[in-house]
Amino acid sequence: MGADSLAELMKRHAGRIQSLLNILIESPYFYSSDDRNGDLFPFLLRNKSQFREFFEYYYGWELIIDAGQKCARVYKSKWYNPAISESRRFALHLTRRDETLAFMLLLEFFELQLDEQNVSVEEKDNLRFDSGELLIFVKRRLREEYPSNVDSYSEEAVRRILRQLIPKLVQFRLLEEVKPPEGQNFNIEQKIYEALPALYHYNSSRLSFPVFSTTERTSVVEEEPGFDSDKEDNGGSHNPDRNGKDSDELNEGLNHAD
Repeated sequence: MGADSLAELMKRHAGRIQSLLNILIESPYFYSSDDRNGDLFPFLLRNKSQFREFFEYYYGWELIIDAGQKCARVYKSKWYNPAISESRRFALHLTRRDETLAFMLLLEFFELQLDEQNVSVEEKDNLRFDSGELLIFVKRRLREEYPSNVDSYSEEAVRRILRQLIPKLVQFRLLEEVKPPEGQNFNIEQKIYEALPALYHYNSSRLSFPVFSTTERTSVVEEEPGFDSDKEDNGGSHNPDRNGKDSDELNEGLNHAD
């Protein structure tokens, strides 16, 4: 049993195991770059079967490590306390339709940039992009999908949508703003963002049709819960297993063991 094997490991590595168990529930994602001493993430990789069995046996959670071995997380598929409503959970909620469309288009932009910059999940450095290029891309794609509604997607309107979305993605560690060189200040269109490894858990292609098929209803974006180096090939992106319920006001949650 995983609990027994992890308990046995605790006799020799109590500090590392306690640190990892806490890290895995302190934030939606644990990145290899978080491991400043360079010992915890490799320890997790070496002993992932014990950790996986522990979480599954005691909590019913799934330990997921991506194919590039840069991102680990625990996936909580069920919430047990009915008193904690969805809006009160520690989760990323995209409640506005345009915000969710912008997130889908950011994923599309991300996948295009992977091809253009020839970057894969296995590489050490994460992809970086210019926020001005993202703004141009999102505006163009929204106008392509809604040609009869172009006035609603002016440059300023799209800038406002991204201004609401991007801080949430930074907070939940999907993006990270790259600090400008000392003495320089960037305006909003000059900012550089780094796409953190968790973005590989998403794929816009499967949900792009239901999202853009109607102006009245859109589909909830979900992560791929089983994106694991033991279960997937080395491809950079994978389709979600499940779709959420369609909703006029979307409540998208990054499921997190909290």
